[in-house]
Amino acid sequence: MPEFKFNHNNINVLDLEKSLDFYKSALGLVEVRRHNAADGSFVLVYLGDGTGGHRLELTWLRDRKEPYNLGENEFHLAFTTDDFDAAHELHSQMGCICYENPGMGIYFIADPDNYWLEVVPEKRMR
Repeated sequence: MPEFKFNHNNINVLDLEKSLDFYKSALGLVEVRRHNAADGSFVLVYLGDGTGGHRLELTWLRDRKEPYNLGENEFHLAFTTDDFDAAHELHSQMGCICYENPGMGIYFIADPDNYWLEVVPEKRMR
């Protein structure tokens, strides 16, 4: 069987600049690659955390005006942090915490398009 490795996850966004600002401010993700369609109909921006090869691809579609239907929002991306308390404080100040589960020691933040992102203490993932 061929070997497979994670490469990227994709989400579609309505306001690319707002999303780029959010992901940089909330999670420290930075742009590592961009593709602009020749006709201007879409832009793909790949974000990275500077430590691994996995990327988050943001897709902006020029003609899309209505919010994306995220269903019951049962899917999510998860991020670990080495300073859970500082991360929680940052996200509290940003007003983006949408769900907390203190019993499990995790919480979720919502991006500008209401995608949920889980924040997990690094020590829990070992």
